Amino acid sequence: MRHALDRRAERVLPDATLHDARVHAYRDRRDAAGAAEPDFEDLRDHAAATKAWVLDHLDTLLEQFERNAGAAGAVVHWAADAAELREIVTAILGERGVRRVVKSKSMLTEECGLNPHLEARGIEIVDTDLGERIVQLAGEPPSHIILPAIHRSAREIGELFERRMSGPPGETDPTRLTRHARAHMRPVFLGAEAGITGVNFAVASSGSLAICTNEGNADLGTSLPALHIACTGIEKLVGDLDDLAVFLRLLARSGTGQAITTYTSLITGPRPGGELHVVLVDNGRTELLARDAHRASLGCIRCGACLNTCPVYRRAGGHAYGLAVPGPIGIALAPVSGTPGAASLPAASSLCGSCSAVCPVRIDLHDQLYAWRAAARPGPLRRLALRAAATALAHPRLYRLAGRLARALWPLLGRRWPGNPAAPWLVARELPEHPGASFRELHARRSR
Repeated sequence: MRHALDRRAERVLPDATLHDARVHAYRDRRDAAGAAEPDFEDLRDHAAATKAWVLDHLDTLLEQFERNAGAAGAVVHWAADAAELREIVTAILGERGVRRVVKSKSMLTEECGLNPHLEARGIEIVDTDLGERIVQLAGEPPSHIILPAIHRSAREIGELFERRMSGPPGETDPTRLTRHARAHMRPVFLGAEAGITGVNFAVASSGSLAICTNEGNADLGTSLPALHIACTGIEKLVGDLDDLAVFLRLLARSGTGQAITTYTSLITGPRPGGELHVVLVDNGRTELLARDAHRASLGCIRCGACLNTCPVYRRAGGHAYGLAVPGPIGIALAPVSGTPGAASLPAASSLCGSCSAVCPVRIDLHDQLYAWRAAARPGPLRRLALRAAATALAHPRLYRLAGRLARALWPLLGRRWPGNPAAPWLVARELPEHPGASFRELHARRSR
């Protein structure tokens, strides 16, 4: 049976070669940035140890953060799942009569379906990150954690801006398109009644929020409106500012090859005369925390490095996964998210280990995917195939007979005829050339 990711990949990304080249360029930038930093590997070791310590002490760190954030003037809310996050945010906005909201990039709110929930209740919510705004105008989810619109060409974006933002016809120059988007967004910021952001790191010792962007949109969204709602997963905690400094040195280098993100803002409490609400979201994270084989995946800092190196993601594209967070880390997190079909995604990986090799906090992602595979119950066809293989391997004569049958059918299996059981595999592959005989037969001939 064909994997759902295969079917979606064909539908959403016809030009896989172009996407592959674009994404892998960021892997090259990551390698160059790491090589230019003498203590890069030591930073990774430190970050991995720090995240492991955070996960071991997450309960006390969360309480410490709540206490210190509250002392600084923030209001902290707890959301057990996506539905509760949506309810909390809707209630905060509703109590203040807010109808216009600006939002900076937040993969958590994508995960929890916040945008459509608010739009269905008559609240205008505008994504202000340029890539996020592009996919919002196109009516599609992000295809990458860091580069939400990397699957779109400049021509497609120009046409989209012309249709949805009164952009100049036929424009394909990235700089001019960006300037047009900036002019379009400025009155949106000025008219916003609330700003919603994600959180890159939450500092327990001070109750501070660290928000990293390359466009400054989060700064505008948190300083112009009087109301700021920050949504974060409970795993985003770090102990103190010294820990934060390590992660800031790794985040941009791993994701885009920069020394640091252009804007790195620390927010402690609300701005004068304003309100700051922080929503701490579980949504399956404590379930992962309780799984020894999978808790390490909660150390992810959402840099996107694993996506940029993964051969499956690079060819399939982010929309093929059906997840808010695609790629290796998305697959590792998805089985506890309740996303339909997520349990089968760990099989859609090569287990090459490249994702683990580039992870800034050294998450053993390929081991995570293998563990999810081992935990999955195979479907009826796979169980039948495994039983048949076990029977053949246990009986040498039957094994030799099966080999003769496979060699006889080899030319037929390699053809694309209707009903061929190998058809899904053959869509993008060719069967290898047949050696003409079994290993036993070849060995016997050469031993004469």
